[in-house]
Amino acid sequence: MPRDYEIHIAFKNSIRVEASGRRTVSTVDFVSELSLLHHQFSLREANQWIEHYQSSFRDVSREEGERRIFQLFNPNGGANF
Repeated sequence: MPRDYEIHIAFKNSIRVEASGRRTVSTVDFVSELSLLHHQFSLREANQWIEHYQSSFRDVSREEGERRIFQLFNPNGGANF
């Protein structure tokens, strides 16, 4: 049975750190992590969740559609996720 607190865990597990230190989350990775925890989110639902609950991430996608990429953005320099 899926639990609400697992959504945040799936989000943290889907964060990728690039060699430059940039932290990104793709909607596809987030949905994949959610499915491992028995949550069934569409790409659109995952995007809406990120936009609502993760104010430190902004959309940096290069193409239109629901397969989006979000980057950690915090002008104060701290990780707030």
